[in-house]
Amino acid sequence: MTPDQQLALALRYADRVAPEDELKQKLELDRPLRVKLGVDPTAPSVTLGWAVVLRKLRQFQEMGHTAVLIIGDFTAQVGDPSDRGETRKRLTKAEVDGFAENVLRQFNRILLDENLEIRRNSEWLASMDMAQLLELTSAATVAQMMERQDFAKRFADGVPISVMEFLYPLFQGYDSVAVEADIELGGTDQLWNLMMGRTVQERYGMDPQVALTVPLLVGTDGTKKMSQSLGNYVGVEDEPSEMFGKTMSLPDETMGQWFRLAADLDPENVDRILDEIESGELHPNDAKRLLARSVVALYHDQQAAEEAEIAFDEVFKHGGIPDDVPAFLLPEDDPVNLPALIREAFGTSGSEARRLIEQGAVKVDGDALHEQEVPRERLAGRVLQVGKRRFAGLSE
Repeated sequence: MTPDQQLALALRYADRVAPEDELKQKLELDRPLRVKLGVDPTAPSVTLGWAVVLRKLRQFQEMGHTAVLIIGDFTAQVGDPSDRGETRKRLTKAEVDGFAENVLRQFNRILLDENLEIRRNSEWLASMDMAQLLELTSAATVAQMMERQDFAKRFADGVPISVMEFLYPLFQGYDSVAVEADIELGGTDQLWNLMMGRTVQERYGMDPQVALTVPLLVGTDGTKKMSQSLGNYVGVEDEPSEMFGKTMSLPDETMGQWFRLAADLDPENVDRILDEIESGELHPNDAKRLLARSVVALYHDQQAAEEAEIAFDEVFKHGGIPDDVPAFLLPEDDPVNLPALIREAFGTSGSEARRLIEQGAVKVDGDALHEQEVPRERLAGRVLQVGKRRFAGLSE
């Protein structure tokens, strides 16, 4: 693949490249580039939103470059202040390690084994002494920090900003020094952090990296970015039927972005589909079915996508329960803690489970459950339904 072809692929569905002329120069170097992506393991699932930047990293692998995936096990305990209106709750080391184990397994669904280097930034950050920390802090000024919109807004609104939050982008920048990054990828909300990486690298006498960002995928609610805490997400490990059903719940106006970023269809194909919708040649529901099949096929296979569509029709057209409901062993407790059961059976967070119960979205054999504690005999041998698409057969 020529440098120009690589540049075209790198820019496909990219949001910002800074500086763009340096990206072309780096691609023309006669060596594999080191392309960095840092991810803080702060949640148990890899969502389709995360997958957008992971698939961009894979594109660089396919070009022959080295993907440097940094698990931010140290920075996750500090907390990324990007796009935050308040200080982020700190996670414990045990919480971060548990999340890291989960997400690493799921990254394998997207990234290639070849040209992959996985590092944890505790390797270099946890052992940093005071002299090294002071050297790092000299890489940026307070004025530079206050150029960040979220910091500036919080300062203007009188919302506290801890010094630790100022350290986060410096730590992320030092990651780029430690792994000698040529390019760093991130979501569009990470551009400031990625540019700080250039500043830190220059402080340490290195050629600065190029920052490349991708758009943030909107969640299934069609308004806010995909987030596990908001419950508007699709996970890359979701069962095909759940993945299909969640995609079908999207508002029509989000389909263009999802065809590009979630299904990763080529631009010409996406333009054709959108033109056919606009002209009336393709009905929006048929387009959404194509989108749902494409998403499922990307993370499972085509047969799974077709079977998921059949299961979707069984539930929504005919009002039935799918034939292939997975079995889940009920705990011995009596009564059963319903939020804990939902969390274990479907991988949701405890807060999401409680929210679903309050909304009447949790049912047993079609009857809504509103209590937090449920007698075990009321659950045994029945089908637990969460939302419209998630089912589990509760066995003893």
